[in-house]
Amino acid sequence: MTATWKIELIPVPVTDVDRAKAFYERIGFHADHDHRVRDGLRFVQLTPPGSACSIVIGEGVTDKVPGSQRIQVVVADAAAARAGLREAGVDASDVDEQPWGRFVHFRDPDGNGWALQAIGSRPNG
Repeated sequence: MTATWKIELIPVPVTDVDRAKAFYERIGFHADHDHRVRDGLRFVQLTPPGSACSIVIGEGVTDKVPGSQRIQVVVADAAAARAGLREAGVDASDVDEQPWGRFVHFRDPDGNGWALQAIGSRPNG
């Protein structure tokens, strides 16, 4: 297969859309869209700083159970990312040193888990 594939949107299940939106904005995500399409369907798209992939929270956007999503993203510096999370009032783990990278873990208000990975180099840039 020679086509380019790009992941652009990942649903994150939440119980309180406004609380989740405020949390993600507090840690630096940009709110791209917040639209109530109709009763039972609210679409809130948020993008992490520097990312080409966004998350979507809202009403009627996923069947997943709040707290069940796990997402891993790559950051340039795990310690700096942790410091930024801590400054924003987020309970972030210590930096976990592994042979395949340095990791920081945290959860959103619903318990959805995030892993931030800092690695020396990536084959795709």
